Amino acid sequence: MSPISRRTLVLGGLATAGVGALPAAAQTSVITATAAVPYPFQLGIASGEPDANSVVLWTRLAPSPLNADGHGGMATTDVPVDWQVSTTDTFSTLVASGTVTASYAAAHSVHVVAGGLNPDSDYFYRFRAQGYVSPVGRTRTTPAIGTNGRDLLMSFTSCAHYEEGYYTVYRRMAEDNPGLILHVGDYIYEYGGTSGRPRLYAGTTECVTLADYRRRYAQHKSDPDLQAAHAVAPWIVVPDDHEVENNYAGMVRADSTPSLTTAQWTARRTAAYQAYYENMPLRPAQTYNGNSIPLYRRLRWGSLAVFHMLDTRQYRDDQACGDGWKVCSDADLASRSLPGNTQETWLLDGFNQHLATWDIVGQQVFFARRFNSTGASMDSWDGYRASRARIQQGWVDRSVRNPVVLTGDVHRAWASDLKADYSNASSATIGSELVSSSVTSGGDGDGSTTIPDVGTNPWLKFYNNRRGYVRTTITPTQLHADFRAVAKVSEHGAAATTVKSFVIEDGRPGLQAV
Repeated sequence: MSPISRRTLVLGGLATAGVGALPAAAQTSVITATAAVPYPFQLGIASGEPDANSVVLWTRLAPSPLNADGHGGMATTDVPVDWQVSTTDTFSTLVASGTVTASYAAAHSVHVVAGGLNPDSDYFYRFRAQGYVSPVGRTRTTPAIGTNGRDLLMSFTSCAHYEEGYYTVYRRMAEDNPGLILHVGDYIYEYGGTSGRPRLYAGTTECVTLADYRRRYAQHKSDPDLQAAHAVAPWIVVPDDHEVENNYAGMVRADSTPSLTTAQWTARRTAAYQAYYENMPLRPAQTYNGNSIPLYRRLRWGSLAVFHMLDTRQYRDDQACGDGWKVCSDADLASRSLPGNTQETWLLDGFNQHLATWDIVGQQVFFARRFNSTGASMDSWDGYRASRARIQQGWVDRSVRNPVVLTGDVHRAWASDLKADYSNASSATIGSELVSSSVTSGGDGDGSTTIPDVGTNPWLKFYNNRRGYVRTTITPTQLHADFRAVAKVSEHGAAATTVKSFVIEDGRPGLQAV
């Protein structure tokens, strides 16, 4: 993928930029700017969900992002938005273009499926509305089915609590020029504001209404480091719990603050799903539908990799024994499922299709067994041990070549071998898990690399308590993973360093340190 330039990140991004900033060849459907209309692209742009011939382009018009009504300073009228795709950032020749309506009902968000593109190709895109040009983004299509295409640089992360620090991690991810970014949950946090933090939320109450969630996304997406990461590559996203409420399970609340009736909780979940769709570069197939949103899905990167993206919140059984860390026999019940029975079957069916060299499961919570003196986390797969066993045995029975699980949630970096039998440490290694640290959640951290409780969990191969991300290079012969970390998020601009690297070799389960 060609390096992204400063021009790419800022072209059209100044609030004073009007249609005159467009190259002459691209000045079509010109909208006349007026001084009374402020710059609407304060939330940046994004792309996502690539396939071999198309990609989703996203923006949301919001000249005043933090307005309490959640509409970002937009009037109640709908607005036409032009979009353009080109092979160059000068847009001298367009390969796709059109006009779409940004509606008040959808918080003036835009989801364009830009089609007719070539496989395994780089593109630039931008929007124009109300006389202004958006920043320019770079995106990429996947290789055609049956081909591996170029090696894939894919980075992933999770857990971006706005108040707990600066989004330097996103900036460092962007600087790597990845071909793909995965976000595996907690893109926002629903909590109310807390004083004394490096940054403060607009408003002090916990998100409950649609306006609350829209405003929260707007504050996150106003951040220039997050905007840079969205502008550099297409994203694939799945939520965890904080996009709705901490540790919720299906329709069961885990948090009594604020106090809500059943009807109010249902309305809150509906609002959260709507706001998630409005603010993510998702395809129409993922449109929210009342109190649900269809988010588990498969994305194929040619014959190199298939990404099985799971939703581990919406369909799960309630956490066993009241949640928390504990010893709990109910966690072994065969009737309990973390992704839900339907999603389990869907995942196993996907394994059986043998679509690519690498079967990558993008999901949220710790997958390998991790016990300590107080037991195990009932919110993780340790609270749903029969469900985990069915999935692991499922990929063994189906002869999955290279199963790799990607995880977030725990605000620390971990790497693990996955075992056929966790009661027998010498049992076969049948897969690998890479756990990204957080963008900011947990604060600076202490930099420790001493693996907790490794004596009782010898399959745990790495731990680090800094904020960061995992950078992977995926080829037909190996997956190389670099655990990247920054020393501080309480201050802006820290450098990123590689703390540890591993290789997973094709056909050889388990992590090899490099």
